Amino acid sequence: MVEHALAAVGLSGRALVIFAPAFWLTLFFLVPFAVVFGISLAVKQFGQPPYSDLMTTTEGTVQLTLHLSNYVRVFTSPIYISAYLSSVTIAAISTVIALLIGYPMAYFIARASDRWRNILLMLVVLPFWTSFLLRVYALSGFLRGEGVINNFLGLFGIAPLTMMQTDFAVYVGIVYTYLPFMILPLFTTLVKLDQNLLEASADLGSRPWQTFLSITLPLSLPGIVAGSMLVFIPAIGEFVIPSLLGGPGTQMIGRVLWDEFFSKTNWPRAAALAIAMLVVVVIPIVLMQRAQSAVIEGRR
Repeated sequence: MVEHALAAVGLSGRALVIFAPAFWLTLFFLVPFAVVFGISLAVKQFGQPPYSDLMTTTEGTVQLTLHLSNYVRVFTSPIYISAYLSSVTIAAISTVIALLIGYPMAYFIARASDRWRNILLMLVVLPFWTSFLLRVYALSGFLRGEGVINNFLGLFGIAPLTMMQTDFAVYVGIVYTYLPFMILPLFTTLVKLDQNLLEASADLGSRPWQTFLSITLPLSLPGIVAGSMLVFIPAIGEFVIPSLLGGPGTQMIGRVLWDEFFSKTNWPRAAALAIAMLVVVVIPIVLMQRAQSAVIEGRR
């Protein structure tokens, strides 16, 4: 009955299933994107709203005025270029560190018994039950001059370490908060590995590290790509962590975007920064998806 009704209006069950996410993406991504892109083509002015009109009507004549000065400024100013490079560098290094820490953890969880596996997975997901902001504040309690770590080192006569308001603190904060996003995709991939392949490799005389490099690591590449995307992409635009843990020299694009929007009330420049940041994020997504697709195609 339902299929006949859908066919009568020219819809199929597949189209109906796709319609909901497509409508969601159109409404909550493309529409805001179009608004932000339009603001980026305006110029700052004092008033409400604090940017010029793109379309004006004078004596029955409609005039469309688009300004590219914001994009020229974004891609030529050393301040913005430095912020973008710093964001990409910090996000890339944090992703590598998260991978080096998360891979052994995911491998251990995947090889654990069913009883312990569920407990370990719960411990990985447990931090999400606490507010993100609260977790970052708690981390600052460990890293500051009179924090837990320096108080512990003081028991052994070790001088206090300067960790707060440094790039080190930003790396620690990003890795700590986004590590579960690396572990879960890796676990999903590693838990599906065929144990017969590992046993066959051992029977043929391969050492454990040879088995890992020739079988486990290549088969887990989709999880590595997915986990790296989930860590790298949000880390580029991170604002809370560098604001609370980083110093004045830690200029990430999220902080610059905040300053342009709220401190300087330069909405067009902030919108141009946001659009440019989106382009910076889309490029690694496309490259990682191609790498993941190449791995999948190579298995067939």
